[in-house]
Amino acid sequence: MAVLTEQGLQTLKEQLLRYEGLSLTPYQCTQGKITIGIGRNLTDRGITLEEAHFLLSNDIKDVQLQVSSNISIFEALNETRKLILLDMAFNLGVAGLCKFKKMIAALERQDYDVAAREMLDSKWAKQVGRRAQELAAKMIEG
Repeated sequence: MAVLTEQGLQTLKEQLLRYEGLSLTPYQCTQGKITIGIGRNLTDRGITLEEAHFLLSNDIKDVQLQVSSNISIFEALNETRKLILLDMAFNLGVAGLCKFKKMIAALERQDYDVAAREMLDSKWAKQVGRRAQELAAKMIEG
């Protein structure tokens, strides 16, 4: 396989950007394929495992920053309880996590049994089932 020079690769990238355009959100192309970025056909090609892990790392950094900014008790929690809140925020969105006002108040009081009960007494717990049960148990155990 012939390998492009760095200059050739850069020229190709600029050309593809000009012709394909750039979309940071998924859209349906003229052929009905879900597409993102600079012509990435998600319908047929998807993403690689490496790309999935790259996206996950970026998403975790973003969620951690948002949770830390929106839930004042977050930094004072131990690692296990931080992981629980991050897991919930990843699933619910930070706005959804912030709606768990009684759970957050219980965390501020260091009442982890009540925090776990509040987690389980939610629509979220009914939707995610075992995940909520496991996270609530970890909330108690710390």
